[in-house]
Amino acid sequence: METISMETINWEDFTKVELRVGRIISAAAFPEARKPSYVLCIDFGEELGVKKSSAQITDLYTPEELTGKLVVAVVNFPNKQIGPLMSECLVTGFHNEKGNVALCVPDKPVPPGAKLL
Repeated sequence: METISMETINWEDFTKVELRVGRIISAAAFPEARKPSYVLCIDFGEELGVKKSSAQITDLYTPEELTGKLVVAVVNFPNKQIGPLMSECLVTGFHNEKGNVALCVPDKPVPPGAKLL
């Protein structure tokens, strides 16, 4: 079995990452992206509002099934230009055995904007 080397971080480093729950309010094809992607509009509640993100999740999700879905995203990275889109957050997920991205989602309902503790 291969040993994976991981860099150790301290608690202060971890607390700098702002992981919040958002509700996808729209998802649309992003034809200008280099790899198949969607543009997601995600509502993070009153404090943070709606943010846009690009997500390479077209293999496992359709735009219709994404609308209304809760997701976990990093909301305090600097904005990043992805083609014509200014991405305002990073949606989190995990690669499955085929390399497709499965979204990181809460398993129970929580309000948009809730912070990972």
